[in-house]
Amino acid sequence: MASSSLVRSCSRRAVRTIATTARFMSNVPENTVYGGPKPQNPNQRVTLTQLRQKHRKGDPITVVTGYDYPSAVHIDTAGIDVCLVGDSASMVVHGHDTTLPISLDEMLVHCRAVARGAKRPLLVGDLPFGTYESSTNQAVDTAVRVLKEGGMDAIKLEGGSPSRITAAKSIVEAGIAVMGHVGLTPQAISVLGGFRPQGRNIASAVKVVETAMALQEAGCFSVVLECVPPPVAAAATSALNIPTIGIGAGPFCSGQVLVYHDLLGMMQHPHHAKVTPKFCKQYAQVGELINKALLEYKEEVTKHSFPGPSHSPYKISSNDLDGFLSELQKMGLDKAASDAAASAEKMESSVSLSSQ
Repeated sequence: MASSSLVRSCSRRAVRTIATTARFMSNVPENTVYGGPKPQNPNQRVTLTQLRQKHRKGDPITVVTGYDYPSAVHIDTAGIDVCLVGDSASMVVHGHDTTLPISLDEMLVHCRAVARGAKRPLLVGDLPFGTYESSTNQAVDTAVRVLKEGGMDAIKLEGGSPSRITAAKSIVEAGIAVMGHVGLTPQAISVLGGFRPQGRNIASAVKVVETAMALQEAGCFSVVLECVPPPVAAAATSALNIPTIGIGAGPFCSGQVLVYHDLLGMMQHPHHAKVTPKFCKQYAQVGELINKALLEYKEEVTKHSFPGPSHSPYKISSNDLDGFLSELQKMGLDKAASDAAASAEKMESSVSLSSQ
């Protein structure tokens, strides 16, 4: 009898345990938990699959290099496919003469700012000079940081030397998408002898194509072709099964990239003439507008015409003002009280004049 009671008791406990466990288990159908890829929403991030589809259809890919939140928002709003956070920030944002000085930590700051502003474009972060050349481990570690800490979707690295191609392959094998970069590679200006176009003789032209093909073999999803003659870019584009992104490489690439500040014509000061490349088309003269606005601001502040009543929105009631003046006088700040009272009268008269 006691044994039978114990069995029933154990059975009841087992049922309660199963019921309790069931409450913590999902009752959502498995195919809604993981049902594979969903159709791309226009408001969602551009994917490599979409870029490949555009490439297969022959639709040009648009890329803009941006470095901060405001530029990222503009790039996003315009519907640009890819936002590249380039190490050219070293020159465009930080004022250096080359891309070499910028550090990984500085690049990560730019990457995070762009990631907060650009919600739709595919985000690609440059690996800065000195962060991926030493070993494949260094290259992978840097690429991982750019994705995890920078919020990027992919990375870009320059050059086509055997070590760079090995680095690209290792990063791809680590599960990170890589964009290659051949032709003029600004990080290699020490070897190139400055910012010099490439592919202008037989050997150099063949090298551009061979390097691009090697980067494709390493697993890169696209290759930037910078400052090469259009026929060389056309040959590389034809030889590859992945998109080519041209910058100063003519119209025969799969897509184009320009720097945000360059295409907007922001750099109007003579000091920056050497920074803005001659292949860049300026779609606006934003720099002139900025200069004009700053000069107008300076003039209005100098003439005491800004800020006027419409840009001085915060009020204090007359009763509170009287009390405030009284407190100032108690504190022995008679001049401060007098100036405060005079300013109130001036604001009232300004409001009266502006309403007439």
